Amino acid sequence: MLHFDEYIRLKEPDKRGKAYIWRTAIGLQAVDGLKTSDYLKKTARRHIEGEIDIEDVRKLIRTYYESKKEHEPNDAEKQEADKVSANITKILSSKSFDFSTKGYIWLHRRIFDGVFQDAGKMRTYNIKKREWVLDGDSVSYLNWEDLHRAIDYDIAKERNFSYQAFEQKELIAHITQFVSGLWQIHPFSEGNTRTTAVFTILYLDSIGFKVNNEMFAEHSWYFRNALVRANYKNAIKGIDYSPLYLERFFQNLLLGEQWDLRNRYLHINPTKEWQVQPNFSDSALNELSAPYKVPNNIPNKVPNKKGAQYLELSKAVLAVYLKLKENPNATAEALGHTLGISSRMVRKHIAALRKADIIERIGSNKTGYWRVK
Repeated sequence: MLHFDEYIRLKEPDKRGKAYIWRTAIGLQAVDGLKTSDYLKKTARRHIEGEIDIEDVRKLIRTYYESKKEHEPNDAEKQEADKVSANITKILSSKSFDFSTKGYIWLHRRIFDGVFQDAGKMRTYNIKKREWVLDGDSVSYLNWEDLHRAIDYDIAKERNFSYQAFEQKELIAHITQFVSGLWQIHPFSEGNTRTTAVFTILYLDSIGFKVNNEMFAEHSWYFRNALVRANYKNAIKGIDYSPLYLERFFQNLLLGEQWDLRNRYLHINPTKEWQVQPNFSDSALNELSAPYKVPNNIPNKVPNKKGAQYLELSKAVLAVYLKLKENPNATAEALGHTLGISSRMVRKHIAALRKADIIERIGSNKTGYWRVK
């Protein structure tokens, strides 16, 4: 990915703004495993410097591939990534936005202009996509005959939603539901995630959110896999819809949280090392360091010298408690990795929680889980 760090550090807002947009546009190509060419990097720099405008960039890219004499095996992929990056840069630079079904379809056409023959056209067949994060299974995408009606419904419902009198975390949950629902419709043959991402950026900006597009630049593959997990359910395997991972993406994007956005946390069968997704933000650390009291329903087992009705947990024990509350299946090894302590120390803290009757082991040590009271 192209970072353009030297421009982002500049005080010149025009160059810095262009660099941010290029960074986002290029980063979004990773959702389909695409990488841009060195030629695009040079051309983008000329645009950032003000030597050429965005239409010049698009023309130069077209000419570059039309006149190229020596072709490489991945030229088709690079050409797609280059053209789409330039198109997204043009869209994000103009900030024009139509929040409607027509606007969503038209956005797909603008993004993939000169790339896909069916740009701006809905699919006329049903689809399945094998996903690594689902062990090769697929999300159940909407039937092709219902596509237009479903987009109409979701956008109309969102347009009528009032953002007043909601706390930030509630708003994040709502945004997650809207974006994941729109993506699950999957109206196009290709390019659905990139279209949804650009649509989301423009929409959030239009309703007053300060969007840190760096998230889409650096974590576009996580964004896609989080959308997959939010829309996957398998009763036989005991897997329910999991919007939590997408919520954490938006918490980082809009609230400045610092969830560790790596794709291995999203796998339906993560290894022990990747079962607990840590948050490195100041607010999360402050939660651990602030006084936290748990009702003590069995005072005889946990006597309190001051006669109060609460048992106060130390910061270290509290950290284990919160992580077990978040993931009752977490192992001592996984918790130790997340919290930066040894698994032996984790077991010591778990023993303290069990003695206080705050947690209870359900089932065997190997296949059971912790019931957090």
